Amino acid sequence: MMDLNALMKQAQAVQEKFAEAQNKMNEVVVTGEAGAGLVKAELKGAGVLVSLTIDPSLLNADEGEVLSDLIIAAHADARKKLDEESSRLMKEAAGPFGNMPLPKLF
Repeated sequence: MMDLNALMKQAQAVQEKFAEAQNKMNEVVVTGEAGAGLVKAELKGAGVLVSLTIDPSLLNADEGEVLSDLIIAAHADARKKLDEESSRLMKEAAGPFGNMPLPKLF
């Protein structure tokens, strides 16, 4: 049987790694793209939109619906990348417990 003291130390180490992973995640910035890069959205940490870049060719009255769709797609792409990075950091922090289902950071 495993020593309870050793188990507690291991749990504390994992908890510290989770806190470290959350701090790292707060600094992560990902870029999502749509329309072959015509629209780019940068998300940071918990999904805060920090930048939106729109190619000038989309800034005319006839492109309103297309532009809207591309902004949504770029945001979704960035969100997916942010979720993947969060999962990677959590699994890394989980160490030997990495095969257990874990909650997302955010």
